[in-house]
Amino acid sequence: MNTTNEQAANNETQTPSRYQRGLERLSEIDGRAGEQVVQRLAAIAPDFAKYLVEYPFGDIYNRPGLSLRDREIAVVAALTVLGYATPQLKVHVNAALNVGVTREEVTEILMMMSVYAGFPAALNGLFAAQEVFEERGV
Repeated sequence: MNTTNEQAANNETQTPSRYQRGLERLSEIDGRAGEQVVQRLAAIAPDFAKYLVEYPFGDIYNRPGLSLRDREIAVVAALTVLGYATPQLKVHVNAALNVGVTREEVTEILMMMSVYAGFPAALNGLFAAQEVFEERGV
């Protein structure tokens, strides 16, 4: 009969940790750019870098109910509405493109945010997206 510790150890070897799941999802969505963010952050605040990988990418992005494409549409909209998260918006515009959102769809999402966040937020979002489109050649 297995002890509780042996069962936990067996589960650890069979089920990826939150951190490992997070790294895999982050790589799938953001590729090398996501890894670079985590590395840069780890140099300043290693615990925060760990939390960034575990919670949003290990837990939330792995939940059922929404596709990665749907999740990135929501994130692009939310970051646009915030109006002060341009670096993160650029990362997530890239991520949206990586998971199948088209340039036209990104543009429509950002234009839609003019209704809810105002023209300045939508303009800032559109200009951020334009930079990403130019960098990617789309």
